[in-house]
Amino acid sequence: MKKLIVPVLLILSVHLCAQKTQKPPLHGKNWMAITGKPLAATAGSMIFQQGGNAVDAACAMLASTCTMWDVLSWGGETQALIYNPKTGKVIAINALGVAPTGATAEFFKGKGMLYPPQYGALAAVTPGTPGGLCTMLAEYGTMSLKQVLAPAMQLADGYPIEAETANSMERGKKLITQWPYSKAVFLPHAGEKREAPEAGEIFRQKDLLSTLTRMVETEQEALKKGKNRKEAIYAAYDRFYKGDIGQEFVRGCQEQGGLVTMNDLSNWKVKIEEPLKVNYKGIDVYKLAHWTQGPSMLQALNILENFDLKGMGYNSTKYMHTLYQAMSMSFADRDFYYGDPAFAPEEPMKGLLSKEYAKDRAAQIKWDRNDANIGPGDPYPYQGGTNPYIAQIKKNGTSYSATPPNVEYMNQLWLGTTSVEAADKEGWVVSVTPSGGWLPACIAGKTGVGMSQRMQSFVTDPALNPFNVVEPGKRPRVTLTPTLAMKDGKPFMAFAVQGGDTQDQNLLQCFLNVVEWGMTIQEAVEAPNINTDQLYLSLGGEDRKPKPGYIMVNSNTPEFTRKELRQMGYTLSYEDRSSGPINAIWFDWTHGSFWGGSSNHGEDYGIAW
Repeated sequence: MKKLIVPVLLILSVHLCAQKTQKPPLHGKNWMAITGKPLAATAGSMIFQQGGNAVDAACAMLASTCTMWDVLSWGGETQALIYNPKTGKVIAINALGVAPTGATAEFFKGKGMLYPPQYGALAAVTPGTPGGLCTMLAEYGTMSLKQVLAPAMQLADGYPIEAETANSMERGKKLITQWPYSKAVFLPHAGEKREAPEAGEIFRQKDLLSTLTRMVETEQEALKKGKNRKEAIYAAYDRFYKGDIGQEFVRGCQEQGGLVTMNDLSNWKVKIEEPLKVNYKGIDVYKLAHWTQGPSMLQALNILENFDLKGMGYNSTKYMHTLYQAMSMSFADRDFYYGDPAFAPEEPMKGLLSKEYAKDRAAQIKWDRNDANIGPGDPYPYQGGTNPYIAQIKKNGTSYSATPPNVEYMNQLWLGTTSVEAADKEGWVVSVTPSGGWLPACIAGKTGVGMSQRMQSFVTDPALNPFNVVEPGKRPRVTLTPTLAMKDGKPFMAFAVQGGDTQDQNLLQCFLNVVEWGMTIQEAVEAPNINTDQLYLSLGGEDRKPKPGYIMVNSNTPEFTRKELRQMGYTLSYEDRSSGPINAIWFDWTHGSFWGGSSNHGEDYGIAW
């Protein structure tokens, strides 16, 4: 009898929580705009109300979040998935910067570094967000750059800053004071006890406003000369990367020890790509390619498809164990095999995403305990090849860190959010995970633009990952990973989250919450998650080795489940909110409306009509 009662109670608990989400779901029939700051969501709604489509609104929200330092800046990177209803296809936007001239493994090793640094100008790849925004707007939007940037320009001219961002400036002032252009922007009360702005203080960025103004002026001049909308937007693009804005960016970067050159800026291009996808029980799930960690979620879905997850019971010991093992396997493959597909060697993605490989990985799960020795698998036979790295993998073994996970580091990953979700009644859907140039940020000269710190996601030792070794012109393998899911040829879900290596862990469970457990989208984004630390950190200092068996669970996890997990070799930590801040849209085709979910963790906000 007990075997029947427990799953019923577990499923019942999911149903009961339907009445008690901390934030209400959003509903709309014409459009939906969700992002990481209330004012930025308002910017998206302003564009929709002026007649813009979801791409226009997403660009306005992106520009606003960058201006508000929502864990990113204009010098960061933009990764997006766009569903084009005119073609019925999902498009990938690759606006990630590249390593600059002189950024070689030997260069960083000569400075005693296993990874490029976390902070400062030397951590900077080329800025990607200005180009990414211009490309999305030019190719798929309907409005001018002047219209879309208007809210961000008003914010740059002065807005009442939130406590979260202002306090991040104050916390980071030890680093900020080392960078003169950052100090001038972030510490307007230099010499006082509190040097950063106070919550509610009008925060002004005159240099950034000048940069955005120059881009808009260039667009408007091009229009006066007879250029069409797209050509005029690309003229503004060129001024940033090839004109006086770029020149000042490079000067300010190099003055502070960075490596970016004008050739690096002018040679960089946004890429419009075909995304990767897998089918999970009739739903096509799309991710950006393996220059991100996105395919690790696809791999995990392929593994989990081999099991009766519902039969395990929601967040039961067996369910958590299965998720942990599947995610640890997919991240072990990510850590070794993912990198920039534009550079040799070629990543074995066909094998990694094959259902047969996933089935064999699923068969390797140990059901009585955590497998502390999970390492990269061998996907090459599943694409008709031989693995040239098999001896290296065996020689490496599995290298662990004896240091427990850094709770403060994890909390920093989850502060605020940087994701953008938009949809409209015409069928356009946009999911974006922009990042880079987060606080404490090093601003490049008088541009007002904070430089990306994404170089730290490279390795210098090919033994760790032969596909992701730093070299000039190469994109680092990033954690940033928007998601789009399609069912029966129609959009099903658009969702994204902030949180470094936890992103595809959180998004995987959010997706399963809807598909397997029947949650509403708001329930799904608020639901308790688990997180594995059995992976190489993509960000941080020198200690990035996996921490096998370390699992973060929600504080409401029952004691009997905690006990069973400990008996299986897990070391537990607890958080009241156990995922990053997820933003999502679910498409209700039965009623012809949108459901929006905006997490209760962070400053996420959505507006719909």
